[in-house]
Amino acid sequence: MILSISQPAYLPWLGLFSRIKNSDVHVFLDDVQIERNTKTSFTNRNKLRNKKDIFWLTVPLKSTKNGDPKILATKIDNSQSWQKKHFNSFQTNYSKSKYYHEHEEWLKDFYSKKWEFLCPMLNYSTNHLLDYLGIKTKIIFSSSLNIQGKKSEYIENICKNLGAKTYVSGPYGKDYLDLEKFKQQNICVKFEEYKHPIYEQLFKNFYPSLSVFDLILNHGKESNKIL
Repeated sequence: MILSISQPAYLPWLGLFSRIKNSDVHVFLDDVQIERNTKTSFTNRNKLRNKKDIFWLTVPLKSTKNGDPKILATKIDNSQSWQKKHFNSFQTNYSKSKYYHEHEEWLKDFYSKKWEFLCPMLNYSTNHLLDYLGIKTKIIFSSSLNIQGKKSEYIENICKNLGAKTYVSGPYGKDYLDLEKFKQQNICVKFEEYKHPIYEQLFKNFYPSLSVFDLILNHGKESNKIL
C-alpha cells in the first residue's frame, strides 16, 4: 500500500493533488500544531495570479493566549471580511477564464457559508477539488487514528498503523525523517520531486506553484491529465 501524508491546506497547489493521486491512501494531519507565518506554511493561505503578478489569499485566524492550537482546533477570525475579498479576487481575475462558469456558483456558496473552525472549511473545499479532479484516493484524518510520537516517529507510526509498504514524502521530509528506522520496519520511503507542468494560463508569463484552482479554471476536466 502506498501512503502519503500532509497537513491540510487552503486551496492546495498542484503538487499535493499529484501526490494524493499517486497514493492508495492519503492522511491529512489535522491533530498537529498549526504553523503560521513561515515560508512553508499553506494551511490557511495560497497563491493565485492576476495580470501582473501573483497574489495571496489568506484566511485570517483567531489568536490564542496559549500559543498556536492544533489545526482541528484553530478558529477563523470572521471579524474580517475575508470571504467577500476572496470571492471578489476570483471574480476579478478569473471570470474570463475558460471554465470559470463551471465553478462560480460553487465559489459563491463556499464563500457565503459561515465557517467557525478552519478544518471543516479546508475539508469541504479540498473534497470539492478532489471530486472535480476525479481523484478517488482514500482520505483519512490523523485525529481518527490516535497515533503517538513526534516528527519522524509520528509519521513512522502512522505508516505502521495503516500497513503502508511505501511512504511518499514531500521534499521537506529529508530534513527530519529517520530513514534507517523506516528501513527497519520494511517501509520504503520515496521523496516526490514534483515536475511542475507548464500549462496555458489566462495571462502572459507563466507562474508555477499556484493553487490548483488556477489550473482548473483554465483547463477544466483536462486538469487531471495535466497534473
